Amino acid sequence: MLLLPKTAQFKLGESMHKQKICWINEIPWLKMKHFLVNRELLLRFLTHLQNSFAATAEIYLIGQTLRLMEKWVHLIEEIEFAANVSQQNRTEFEDCVEDFRRENQIKIVEESPEEVIPLPEGYHSRRREVSTTDVFPDGKLKIYHFDPYSVAFRYIARGDEQDYHLVLNFLEHGWIAEEEMTAMLDKLVPRFSFQTIQQDPAEFRRRYKGLLQMWHSVEGRNQT
Repeated sequence: MLLLPKTAQFKLGESMHKQKICWINEIPWLKMKHFLVNRELLLRFLTHLQNSFAATAEIYLIGQTLRLMEKWVHLIEEIEFAANVSQQNRTEFEDCVEDFRRENQIKIVEESPEEVIPLPEGYHSRRREVSTTDVFPDGKLKIYHFDPYSVAFRYIARGDEQDYHLVLNFLEHGWIAEEEMTAMLDKLVPRFSFQTIQQDPAEFRRRYKGLLQMWHSVEGRNQT
């Protein structure tokens, strides 16, 4: 049996209202691995929060976790989400997350896109509610997909290959549109700086242009 070391918790950043934390069971210098996550395990995680966390909360699914919930993929490496939880209940919430992570030996990341990039205007109104009435009848836990435009910009900023595929999925399923994304970006660029997005805004523009070239290539193949 593989024994895990004592859980490590890294606080990556903190604001007045939210805290970004990674719960990880992969310690790089020990080369330990975590299990992959399927949709059943993701639903078990949400059910665990519903049953174990006494207060109300809003959970926002991010990135690959969003794709898994929508059945666009079958396995992901980590559960990634943002949470709107009152500060007085924050410790209890973190304990609930950590209990599930430790029990199931998976990687869980709590990170809001707003911790990485400035968010486009109207982002909150573009969140997409996930129907959970059959699982959570009392409505104590609200599940949403974070604004897909905000998520798209956040992952373009990181620029990994799988991040581009995530944004392409949004485009393919009609969750975002190229014209609206470009219009939002024109308004966002003046707010971009090396301090706000951890890269030269010109580099972000280059990555965005590369993404659109990939999208136009996909569109061309679908039309032939």
